[in-house]
Amino acid sequence: MRRIAFFEDNQTANFSPIALLRPVFELICGAFSIRERLVPSNSDVEWGAFLRAELVNVYQEQHAECHINDSAWMAVHPTLLVNGRWLGAVDEIETIEPGTAGWVGDEVAWVMTGLGDSLVHGDDSFSQMVKNIAREKKPVPATGKMLHYPWDFIANNAEQLERDFEQRAKGNSQKLASNVGLVGPAERVFVDSTAEIDPFVVLDARHGSIWIDAKAKIQAFTRIEGPAYIGRESQTFRANIREGTTIGPVCRIGGEIEESIIHGYVNKYHDGFLGHGYICPWVNLGALTTNSDLKNDYSNVSVPLAGESIKTDSNKVGCFIGDHTKTAVGSLLNTGTSIGAGCLILPGGELLPKHVPSFSRIWHGRLESLPDETTLVLQTARHAMGRRDQEMTPAMERLIQSIYEATQAERERALKRQADQQTKS
Repeated sequence: MRRIAFFEDNQTANFSPIALLRPVFELICGAFSIRERLVPSNSDVEWGAFLRAELVNVYQEQHAECHINDSAWMAVHPTLLVNGRWLGAVDEIETIEPGTAGWVGDEVAWVMTGLGDSLVHGDDSFSQMVKNIAREKKPVPATGKMLHYPWDFIANNAEQLERDFEQRAKGNSQKLASNVGLVGPAERVFVDSTAEIDPFVVLDARHGSIWIDAKAKIQAFTRIEGPAYIGRESQTFRANIREGTTIGPVCRIGGEIEESIIHGYVNKYHDGFLGHGYICPWVNLGALTTNSDLKNDYSNVSVPLAGESIKTDSNKVGCFIGDHTKTAVGSLLNTGTSIGAGCLILPGGELLPKHVPSFSRIWHGRLESLPDETTLVLQTARHAMGRRDQEMTPAMERLIQSIYEATQAERERALKRQADQQTKS
């Protein structure tokens, strides 16, 4: 039996806010996360994961079969240890030979560990230990790419959607009704037999494939342009879905979406534009919530990750929104916006701040800490999850509380920066 273990390295913090409540290898690019692509559901692969301590209990609830932070399990048999930031090909891992390590530049993409290799998770030097083991193996150039920041998922999404379509869109696609408009080659469209497509839907596969997964419902006057993926049980409402877009499971989607990743369990029912963004689960985007993904002068965009401005070297970057955040009607998000988990965004009639730390709210254009800490966030989360037949478990509550505590310093810095700016003005 093949054995794979995924690990988070010392660059995990670069993926805030979208990785606050999940390992980096569970972030979506294409139709799947990195883990889902290499370990499909119902596969016979035995697998493990090395991840942050605060994620362990929730991740174990979600994946009971996973061996988490278990060095002893990995030491029993040779195991393919995969960097959670590596966007690689399934075909490559099936041909990896014992005693080899795959490198992308000077970064370890994967290493086939042996019986004598030892890793102690929780040590600050875990990433270095992996690198040391890799240096003892035969070096092999790895295909694919290493991801470094949230916008890398967006930049690679369209290409990955095409690869995922080729590898996994299998079986018999349902025959489209004559009142569904198909533009482009029919073989580039896969519609699961349980999906529902209303009349007057347009599927445009001229520039890429379209995959509509099980029990999805596509309402009349929706237009989907490939490459695109519509996930399990998601619904679209008069939506204009542009190329390079992933919509995960159990979403409600309307308005215009371009080159964005909607992770799953997201509500964007109403009109409004979303471009070049990554939206985490349990986010609600209120009616007419709109983001900018291009500056007026076409210059490259910077994004404030955890409050630190990071250059993206791209002029098309939208927004990154953490779990359980809600935006109210008419919210206008600036180019390169980063909004943390558990935030309440109330519009003030103009562009909102680019940096909103986790568990904050924007009230009349001002940044404020939530007055009741996590109480309101948890209450709202329980209600939203219950509407989708999901449960807020005690382990998830503890995780949210730990993220609140871990982001306290970020909130304090942001509030101080705001106060200093008001003093100067």
